[in-house]
Amino acid sequence: MTGNLTLGERIAWYRRRRGLSQAVVAGLIGRTVDWLSKVENSRIEIDRISVLRSLSEALDVSVGDLLNEPSLMEWTTESGARTVPAVRTALMDFRQLMPGGASSQGSTPLPLSTLEASLDEVWLAYQDSRFALVTRLVPALIADSQAASAMHSGIDATRAHNVLALAYQVTAATLTKVGEADLAWIAADRGLNAAQRNADPAVLGSLFRAVTHSLLSTGQYSEAVQMTEQAASFLDEHMRDADGELLSVYGTLLLTGSMAAARTDDRGQTRDFLDLAANLATRLGRDDNHLWTSFGPTNVAIHRVSTAMELGDVELAVDLGPTIDTSNLPLERRVRHSLEIARALSMRNRHEEALEAVLDAERLAPEQVRYHYMSRHLVQTWIRQQRRKPSFELASLADRLKVL
Repeated sequence: MTGNLTLGERIAWYRRRRGLSQAVVAGLIGRTVDWLSKVENSRIEIDRISVLRSLSEALDVSVGDLLNEPSLMEWTTESGARTVPAVRTALMDFRQLMPGGASSQGSTPLPLSTLEASLDEVWLAYQDSRFALVTRLVPALIADSQAASAMHSGIDATRAHNVLALAYQVTAATLTKVGEADLAWIAADRGLNAAQRNADPAVLGSLFRAVTHSLLSTGQYSEAVQMTEQAASFLDEHMRDADGELLSVYGTLLLTGSMAAARTDDRGQTRDFLDLAANLATRLGRDDNHLWTSFGPTNVAIHRVSTAMELGDVELAVDLGPTIDTSNLPLERRVRHSLEIARALSMRNRHEEALEAVLDAERLAPEQVRYHYMSRHLVQTWIRQQRRKPSFELASLADRLKVL
């Protein structure tokens, strides 16, 4: 019903649905009526998630509702198989919660080497922004890993538990990308339970990050900061002889925490998390992809841009963002950074450059651009601000993103 509205129009729609005046909503969030009127008429942009969260609470809707985050719920593969619904079915399979799990059928589990190769395939698909492929592959991977973890013992059980935990993590990460934050929380929680069976610090840390990211995506920013602090305390005990995996996992946890801190407007905590992550990146020595983290100095740099945008430091983002060479990072990270640069440029009315950045990102990762709230919001805003017929490039992009 609100799919073709701009963010401002959507805010006005939900406000009217609740029967609230602009004066009431503005008062609830500590803003002026003039400010809210300009937002609703798309004359100014909301550049901080924390403001969106305040609005969502005042209007009794989720941040996702305001952003009109789309979902892959109805996507199908070439063969006609549904994608996200199949993931939901896998996560809701009650047999996974029973003693013996999915092994009750008595079937022989797949070789662990096959499961580990499948896990690597799924993570690489995620980092290539092929989210529909991930949602097609993970139901079988979860079921097979669950069976293996229930039937193996000793070191083989450890390997199976790790595969299961990391399969849940990539599921959670993908579901977050396609607007299924609540379902992502279930996957992250299941993954952490699987990781706790082994207490492998790197895998546990990776799932701590998944849970933190799920808290972040559901708007629980203070809780995400607290989770980061508690997980960091756990990981600190294992850092004396940490290898590349543990350094990378710890670093990405801190980067997630920095985003959460920025969304609570806590500049000091944001800076502390980023500085700690930078120290770990220096210790690691280079960009790497241990446990599919894409962690290193470059990832820290792009999070400085992202947190700057969350804190309203647009000029810093405009100056720093384009100088960062992301060519050695996985596609998903590169495209996410491009969208952040486009957002910063748009905030400075450099719309042609911003549009070109989004188009470049779309050429690299059409799925990611189509389903990311940032690209959709930017295009909607540009279309509505046009005083004449939009350019062919902009109109075509809006059609592909289904925001007209």
